[in-house]
Amino acid sequence: MTIYVVPIEPIDTRYTRQWYDHIPKLLDAAGAEQVAIIEGDDVPAQPTPGAFLDFGATNIYKSSQLSVIAQLFRDGKIQDGDKFLYTDAWNPTVIQLRYMAELLGKNIEIHGLWHAGSYDPQDFLGRLIGDKPWVRNAEGTMFYTYDVNWFATDFHAKLFLDTLFDDNEGIEEWNRWHVGKQGQIKLTGWPMEYLHDIMPQFSKTVRKPQIVFPHRLAPEKQLDIFKDLAKSMPEFEWIVCQETQLTKAQYHEILGSAAMVFSANLQETYGISVIEGLLAGAIPLVPDRLSYTEMWNDRFKYPSDWTINFDNYLKNKDNLIARIRTDVNAVLNRDNRLQQDIADQVNKISDFTNAKPLVDSLLKSA
Repeated sequence: MTIYVVPIEPIDTRYTRQWYDHIPKLLDAAGAEQVAIIEGDDVPAQPTPGAFLDFGATNIYKSSQLSVIAQLFRDGKIQDGDKFLYTDAWNPTVIQLRYMAELLGKNIEIHGLWHAGSYDPQDFLGRLIGDKPWVRNAEGTMFYTYDVNWFATDFHAKLFLDTLFDDNEGIEEWNRWHVGKQGQIKLTGWPMEYLHDIMPQFSKTVRKPQIVFPHRLAPEKQLDIFKDLAKSMPEFEWIVCQETQLTKAQYHEILGSAAMVFSANLQETYGISVIEGLLAGAIPLVPDRLSYTEMWNDRFKYPSDWTINFDNYLKNKDNLIARIRTDVNAVLNRDNRLQQDIADQVNKISDFTNAKPLVDSLLKSA
């Protein structure tokens, strides 16, 4: 059995660069019989402002991957029992993969990792495209093309089901009605095991009075709240990472010396940057909503209502300022109770940065 990994294009400033190398090694180490990467053309890409990808380059890359897959079919290399892993499930080429497999009589299994889409009204697709029939039907078709649809959080899976299929009964009930059919849903930590090795290397014992905005510059990240807080607390240095051209290493250095990483996000299905901050020794402060609710202990959350919009933020600004000052001072003073809270959170987050359920499923014989 060969596991074919169909990666997102590796962009140096995104985790996709690390995934490109890490996922095949992870499968090899787990005992995969054979792993092959479906490589795309090397297209220079600069993510569209506020977005995760370059919307033009990503389609060139995906189209070239499809050509590679088609040639594998033509050369007779795809065999019954082979598996395909799309590291970004929002990839229309999966439909053509299924087309070739079924018409050529190959019994393959396809897995996809969902990150975002139009079904999330705060996502780029949700904001710019919304619920137009073409995109909602496309997402539904891709979903049913995968044998297994993987999500990192229960929040994300339920958001997907509720928006696309008006189904709010949950994953277990959904899978009960889809036994033996395509369109199964499973949860797994994302393949981020390497962060536990990399990020602590950047952690400084003495922290700086810095508060970091680690997110993309997109409306759903509410940068305006962060900047208004900065005006009210000039005793701290407020850093917006994406306002400067940083390498991945430079970004990690900032996280390794800062006191806090802050979020007021209205869209989050996982939250890699806050995890990176935690593992680099910065205290996270996140709203009690979205994926944050299930991933983060109460110690690191504030009430969602405080930043659900700018007006509410203004009403609760004093509360948020007091919370930030208390937490940052605890970091700077190396409060013993806080150090234990951080250790407890690192232990909890390990479940979300470990892809064992995904790996076990891929290695399981059909």
